[in-house]
Amino acid sequence: MLIVITGASKGIGFEMVKHFLKQAPVTIVAVSRNTTTLIKLKKDLKTQNLVVVKGDITKAGDRKKISTAIKGSKLALNILINNAGHIVNKPFESISDKELLSVYNTNVLAPFALIQTLVPLMNKKEKSHIVNISSMGGFQGSSKFAGLSAYSSSKAAIAGLSECLAEELKPKNIAVNCLAIGAVQTEMLGKAFPGYKAPLQPNEMAAFICDFAINGHRYFNGKILPVSSSTP
Repeated sequence: MLIVITGASKGIGFEMVKHFLKQAPVTIVAVSRNTTTLIKLKKDLKTQNLVVVKGDITKAGDRKKISTAIKGSKLALNILINNAGHIVNKPFESISDKELLSVYNTNVLAPFALIQTLVPLMNKKEKSHIVNISSMGGFQGSSKFAGLSAYSSSKAAIAGLSECLAEELKPKNIAVNCLAIGAVQTEMLGKAFPGYKAPLQPNEMAAFICDFAINGHRYFNGKILPVSSSTP
């Protein structure tokens, strides 16, 4: 089984890499702009099942590097987890064009383009699964927070994209689902909300996402599923 994870060097992404590697036989293509922790993990585990790609998914050349890594593995792609994310916590009227584009590039446009790039490499014999990571902030009807207009709206966009792609990619035997996750104690959350203590740790959410990525497409397609231990 071949799995691609973006935003894989820290937080939930890094914990997903570790969790998946406990399940053999699995090959992980882990993508991040900073690969220090991933390279160390590969050395510590002495594994050939972790392929580290240093790249920025917002750049076409780096998306091609991911494609090349998949082809080099000689395996068909079974699971793509679009986990990379970027957040800006700032009053709506103060958000610059550059900041807005940065959030949308990472959270919406890059996953859109990466899916376009990787769909031809996905397993045609078995049902494949694309899992897009959204947020409760982008889930319709959930509580919203001041300062997150760029982030939350971008996460709502990736949720909508997931619904569209589920229908369009159905003939290719590819399921597409979206997990709108709640607060997890990650570095990104800490920067956006200093002092806030989330109810879940990255390894806990990672374990759920990994299980869903492997099994969820048997039961769901085109679904936006809230994953939160609080209400709403």
